[in-house]
Amino acid sequence: MRIFSRDVQGMTCGGCTGSVQRVLGTLEGVSHAEVSLHPGTATVAADPSRVAPAQIEAVIARLGCAAKVRPAKHDQAR
Repeated sequence: MRIFSRDVQGMTCGGCTGSVQRVLGTLEGVSHAEVSLHPGTATVAADPSRVAPAQIEAVIARLGCAAKVRPAKHDQAR
């Protein structure tokens, strides 16, 4: 399992965070997704052999938001 942490820009309400969290949770290989409006973050626990960081970012982008690696936290093996 690996923890992927991303800063997410473009979320404006609880509906946005709920949508991002719900869709991330449907990705194959994701065991847990947690999204927060403030400070605008997404933390995803996933099997890196089944889901790539680029897939996580692409899903967030399809929902109208932008995601980038959190500078203070890099992806971590667990």
